[in-house]
Amino acid sequence: MTRTSGTSRHASPQLLLASQLIFNVGFYSVIPFLAITMRQDFQLGAMAIGFVLGARTFAQQGLFLLGGGLSDRWGPQRTMVTGCLIRVSGYLLLALAADFPLFLLGAIVTGIGGALFSPALESLIAAAEKRRKASLGNRPTLFAWLVIVGELGAVTGPMLGSALLGIGFDVALVCGAVVFTVMAGVFWRFLPTTTAVSADGRAPTGGAAQVNGSRDHESVWRCLGEKRFVGFAIFYGMNLVAHNQLYFGLPIEMERSGSGADTLGMLFAYASVLTIALQWPIARAMRRFGTGQALILGLGIQAVGFAAVAVLATQEAAEGLEALPVVVLVTAVSLGHMCVAPTAMTAVLHFASGRPTGAYYGLLASCGGAMTLLANIALAVPYERAAATTLAAAMPWLLLAVAAGISAVAIRRFLPAEPARLDSEQVAQPSSSTIH
Repeated sequence: MTRTSGTSRHASPQLLLASQLIFNVGFYSVIPFLAITMRQDFQLGAMAIGFVLGARTFAQQGLFLLGGGLSDRWGPQRTMVTGCLIRVSGYLLLALAADFPLFLLGAIVTGIGGALFSPALESLIAAAEKRRKASLGNRPTLFAWLVIVGELGAVTGPMLGSALLGIGFDVALVCGAVVFTVMAGVFWRFLPTTTAVSADGRAPTGGAAQVNGSRDHESVWRCLGEKRFVGFAIFYGMNLVAHNQLYFGLPIEMERSGSGADTLGMLFAYASVLTIALQWPIARAMRRFGTGQALILGLGIQAVGFAAVAVLATQEAAEGLEALPVVVLVTAVSLGHMCVAPTAMTAVLHFASGRPTGAYYGLLASCGGAMTLLANIALAVPYERAAATTLAAAMPWLLLAVAAGISAVAIRRFLPAEPARLDSEQVAQPSSSTIH
């Protein structure tokens, strides 16, 4: 790796992909175990846990709009370095936490760091994708590669976190802080120092840069005036709500079914392996289905999965099948995400129509973050009653199934004015972001 000149317009795709890998290792070695730590070690209730997790997601995803705007204005390098350092502060706060207020503060600060990092990374990937579009053919796009390397990190992270959890959750947090500190130094040295990155892959220079710099803040609000895109972002947000249940609802269902908290790392590894194995073939299938059908199918799969868990939650599991409900949950959420996310990421490029993409990706995540916070608050009371095998245990999963079904039907009304075929621009959202 060589130092990138301050006047260079392009970031190395290899560096960007490696960044996603390391970022997910640092994330997944900590966050999946946060709910278990709060519930088992500090005896916090579902309302407190749901609020902390929802606030973290809202602070990250909900502030993607701000992060995207800052990326368009500051440039990706400064934004990504700042995001890493803020996440380090959040991890250290969580390491000091022993009660609800400090857990909440640490979670929010951690989320803000991700809100600065991810939109900037996605903008750089989108720009690199545009540059290689002409010669792409049917090969996987950089966004698809971003999913794959991100999932490799999502496999490694939970395994590392499980090992560190045996030593202590604080150890995992400190190790995560070290990872993000190293990343900040790498980005400072090797990322280009250009300013806004537009959807056509160019970084403005000279007079154009000055004009764009004076108008970058407008991109944050321009997309808010596009009612079709706002509606699209709201209903797409159900995908983030569904994915967040892997952090909130999954540990509660594991407690109910008696599948054991020590299997959490294996479940996240299973989700990642599933994505690594199926993301490309599913992306190709969704390309043939088209935008509307892909969105309906993905959200529909998640709705069916939640409904299945609702049924299973009312029954005592047969011996040896205690993990069946959580496996169904992880499978449905993951498959649905693989159908929906590539489609949404492609649609953003068409909504942006050549303008800087940071704010568009930001608003997409912001709507999902707001929905996740509201959903976690609404689900907290039903989840309190879902830790035992009764009819009441089905309620949170039924609510999720209904919400996913409504989103599947409604989102088609808010597609881009000229929906694009999912051809050579087929892209896929990074894992959690993606979803993290």
